[in-house]
This record gives sequence, C-alpha cells and structure tokens, in this order.
Amino acid sequence: MSQRRDPWLLLPAPLRRLPADLAAVSLLVGLTVFVVFAPVVRETPLRVVLGLPFVLFIPGYAFIAALFPEAGEGPVGDDDEKGDLDVEGSRDGGIDGIERVALSFGLSIAVVPLIGLVLNFTPWGIRLAPIMVSVSGFTLVAVAVGAVRRWELPEEERFAVPYREWWAAGREEMLEPDDRADAVLNVVLVLSIVLAVSSVGYAVAVPKQGESFSELYLLTQNETGDLVADEYPTEFTRGEPRELVVGIGNHEHETVDYSVVVMLQNVTFVQNESRVRSANGTVTPVYNETRVLEEERLRTFETTLGDNETWIQPHSVEPTMAGEDLRLTYLLYKGEVPPEPSVDEAYREVHLWVNVTSDSREVLSRASSAD
Repeated sequence: MSQRRDPWLLLPAPLRRLPADLAAVSLLVGLTVFVVFAPVVRETPLRVVLGLPFVLFIPGYAFIAALFPEAGEGPVGDDDEKGDLDVEGSRDGGIDGIERVALSFGLSIAVVPLIGLVLNFTPWGIRLAPIMVSVSGFTLVAVAVGAVRRWELPEEERFAVPYREWWAAGREEMLEPDDRADAVLNVVLVLSIVLAVSSVGYAVAVPKQGESFSELYLLTQNETGDLVADEYPTEFTRGEPRELVVGIGNHEHETVDYSVVVMLQNVTFVQNESRVRSANGTVTPVYNETRVLEEERLRTFETTLGDNETWIQPHSVEPTMAGEDLRLTYLLYKGEVPPEPSVDEAYREVHLWVNVTSDSREVLSRASSAD
C-alpha cells in the first residue's frame, strides 16, 4: 500500500522552517513581481493593491525582522502593588508589535528612496525593472538574515506573530458573544469592515480621472541647443526655410491619434455691429471677426500618443506666399484632418504673426525704412 507524500515535504528544509510572517513577506514579494511584469495582470488594479504594501511596508518589516529577531513586550503595569509602570526590566532585547509595525512603515519610507538614489548613479537609472529587482533583492536578503537570526535563538525567545491566538480570539468573539449587545456590535463591526474594504477597492479599481486635455505648443532652439518658448522667427523670405519645433502632450487618459496641419494664412479683420449691454448700462457696439482671404498648406504631421506621452517634432517652415502680417497657424486634430482645415474646427490652435518677403532685398528695405 503506497503512502501519500505531503507536498510540503518537497520543499527544502530551510523553506519549511521559515517563520510564517517572513514566508508571507516572501510570498508577497513574488506576487508583486508577477503582477507588475505579467502582460495581462499588470493592467489591472491588482498592481496597485500589491504595490502599495510592497513599497510602504514590506521592505521595512523585513529589515526590522533582521534587526530584532527576539520577541519583546512593551512596558507592563504593576497593578498589584503601585499601579505604576515598571519600565526597568520590562523589556528584553526585542520590540513589541506596535513598535514593529510603526518602524516597518518608517524604515520602508526611508529605504526605498535610498535605493532609488543609488540607482540614479548606476547605468540602469531609476526605472521600473531596476527598482523592482533592487527592492525585492533587499527584502529577500533581509528575510534570509532575519530567519537565520531567529533560528539561532531559543524557541521561547523568538519573535512570532500570534496569528493562531488572534484567530481563536476573533472566532470566539464573533461566534460566541457574551450577550446580545456584543452580537449586535460584532455585526456592525463586520459590516463596517466590509464597507471600508469595498470603498477602498472601488477607489482603486475605478480611480477618479482628472481633467482631460491635449497640449499644442511651439518652441525654438537657442544657441546652447535648448528648446525654449522664446525668440520665434517673424521675418521670412519666400523659398527660404526657417526652423521651428512643434510639440504635443497627451493628457486624455487614453491613446489618441493626432494630426497637425501647418498653414500660412492672409487674414483680415471685419468690424460687425453687436449690441452687448454691460451691468452698468454701457453698450459695446463693435467687435472684430477674422476672415481668411488666402491660405497655403505647408506641412502635415501625424502621430499616436499614449496617456501622458509627449511628441516633439523639429521642422522647417518654407512659405511660398508673400505678405505682411500673415498668420502662421498650427491646427491640432484628433484623428483625421477634415477636407478644409480651419481654426474653428480644430481641437487646438497656436499661431505666429510673420512677414514674408519675396527676396532678401525686401527685408533690407523694410529694415532701413523702420530705422
């Protein structure tokens, strides 16, 4: 008759002897790494649920386990004699549970940024994969050190999470209340916990999105090669290119296909009658309307951006239409460009007022007349 082997016995002896809390830490590290890098799971809210304790609590807890393998108790009151706290002799080499939890949060908040600071001076930099490897490695090394230090202590002096006692006390309190009032309070407590967990889960699963918008901007390159929003060219010569840089920023909380149309327009301002009466009775009878008399399409760009991605495109502007006070317009569209692009139909628009001359002699003539 064959005997069934316990699968637990297939594990190496050190893993079987690993304390429950340190085993849970190791398991959480493995699950977090899997959730962060797995192709489908990494897009789910589970990444946030496991990632927060992985960053804010787990490294510090493992470090504290390595520093303080002993069990400890807080100051205990001497109720039989004076009722005062007897601090001397109330502690051994360990720390109590509340201190262990508090220090775990504090050390995690200190250790993880230090790991990032060190990575910043390495070839790998501060990126997701190096950070996950570094924090996971630090935590597992601390778990190994903590486990070895506990094994070196007598069993009665080792720190251990009293989860069995907690489970028995909680089960007795929930299933065997002393009276009806305790039973009602237990039900209220359970409902409160369920409501709190549900609220946090909903907030993580369905995060509130901020304002959705896209950026469209023009830049120039200064003498040092930096991109700045200054010193835009305003004097062009027909057929001679000038350099500009157009940029797009996607903050739409989704992937968007963008199109940018560059147009040079000869516009005029038309005065129209309008009766707008203000609060004090003043009537404003005139406002301006812009009409396009002539235009030419210079360039068209297309790109696809994910959320919070940016796109920078240096390009040359080479107008063929001459004139003064022409409007160099950049029109941003989501998706395809309409047959007749216009400022009114564009999603975003930026422009420069420029002068375009037929040749360089006109530029010199205009400069001389201005002087």
